[in-house]
Amino acid sequence: MSATTYKWSIDEWHELIESGVLADKPVELLEGEIVEMSPEGVEHWYTNHSLVKYLRKLLENLAEVIQAQSITLDNSEPEPDITIARLPDTIYMTRKPIPEDIYWLIEVSNKTLKKDLEQKAITYARNGIPEYWVIDMVNKKLIVHTQPKDNKSPSEGSHRYSQIVEYKVGVVSPQAFPDIVISLDRVLLF
Repeated sequence: MSATTYKWSIDEWHELIESGVLADKPVELLEGEIVEMSPEGVEHWYTNHSLVKYLRKLLENLAEVIQAQSITLDNSEPEPDITIARLPDTIYMTRKPIPEDIYWLIEVSNKTLKKDLEQKAITYARNGIPEYWVIDMVNKKLIVHTQPKDNKSPSEGSHRYSQIVEYKVGVVSPQAFPDIVISLDRVLLF
């Protein structure tokens, strides 16, 4: 006998959150399923914290840098480590950022590397997130995903990013702000 999982809609997920049932539970909605989030270690926490401070200075008056808050997608409400979204922040008084608001997303990844490179990359590409960074703490590199593609044919595989570039040293510029130069020394701390 195989188990069948129930797929939650975004509206049902919001009702569940509002009910308080999930209060203080480290979970997120991915592909309609409630998924437990891994606890952060010190290196993950510091990398995230340090990068948020750095990006807030670089992107002041250009974008909102949101730390560890959920975003609303088609059938998911993940909690990326960092979301870079459009201004003004007052648009988020009545809703969370949606794909049209998002310049790029960043995940700081060690224990969740497989999920971040596979499941989350598919979810973000399908929703048209233009740029997705994974800080790979295991292999000490930054993996930048751009050019989300939407494959309609099952034989072509799932939704993916058509360009994936890895960086270990140097600088990188986000496509939404090509004049902003981000030093990898400030990204790859461990």
